[in-house]
Amino acid sequence: MRKDSFAQSAAYLKQAVPLMIKYQIPTTPDNYHFWYSYVSASMPELNEAIDQAIKQQGTCSLVTCERLYQQYLAAEDEQQMEAVKLNLSAMANELGHSMQDAISETGQFQQMLDKSVGRLSQIDDEGLSFDETMGILRELVRESRDLRLSTAHFHEQLNHAQQEIKELREALNETRKLATEDALTHLLNRRAFDLELTGLMHSKQPFSLILTDIDHFKRFNDEYGHLLGDQVLRAFGKRLRDASKEGVSAYRLGGEEFALLVPYRNLALARQMAESLRRAIERMSILDRKSGRRIDHITASFGVGEYNGQESSDNLVGRVDMLLYKAKELGRNRVMPLPT
Repeated sequence: MRKDSFAQSAAYLKQAVPLMIKYQIPTTPDNYHFWYSYVSASMPELNEAIDQAIKQQGTCSLVTCERLYQQYLAAEDEQQMEAVKLNLSAMANELGHSMQDAISETGQFQQMLDKSVGRLSQIDDEGLSFDETMGILRELVRESRDLRLSTAHFHEQLNHAQQEIKELREALNETRKLATEDALTHLLNRRAFDLELTGLMHSKQPFSLILTDIDHFKRFNDEYGHLLGDQVLRAFGKRLRDASKEGVSAYRLGGEEFALLVPYRNLALARQMAESLRRAIERMSILDRKSGRRIDHITASFGVGEYNGQESSDNLVGRVDMLLYKAKELGRNRVMPLPT
């Protein structure tokens, strides 16, 4: 490494480390790579994504770092990569054999073509009969047909290999998403919630927490079956996703329990948001495809709390969960605490 390159690298590192400290990012090799790439501006699209996250959330949490690292920087997991290598190796071997066959047949055809042309040139010199001439032509047609079939088969295998590679790439991307995404609702999952909550608390920025769950959800499963229950969960998740703007993040914690982290909103503003969500959910209508019945009586209860700047994550979640329980105790389909 040249001296000036070393000096530049050291300067980037001196910029990256304070950012990791500021946003409470663990000092792992991947995180060093992530923030080094940011301060060096080596990937403009990554910088744009990080700046947008900081603008919306006031921080760049560990979950956001993981997500953006996987999207822009991460090499495939070693085990996944090994599987890809094996698949690509098998495809390469198959294509290689097919190519060798095609090349071999092409060479044989060329030899036969040279031989046939040489024999046809004897028409004038030796006066080949009509039957002899037609025999040479029939052999040419047969050999060219065989070569055409071989070439078509090779092209078919190439197309198949391209599709296989596309499917492998999609499978790898899907595996990355599973680390922080709920498969049914496509919201962030409990792991992502825990990481994001910890990051927000360390950032010392104001934020609020909303906990919600679907009223009488067990009744949907018992009365209509789990397929409709899943349909309700997906529709509920979409309502939360639609509300996740300006830095708000929505999570499925498990079952019918959900959460929203709301940066830079005090209790009053977060409560207004929860009330708007409650009304939107109240208007939901889902068709039971099995019975043809339309389900219109979907409601949810909400608990809302503002982080006080000192409490633990367990205390904050427990406090808001008690408010959610109170909302259900008072008759459900309501937001707690009541407005003052």
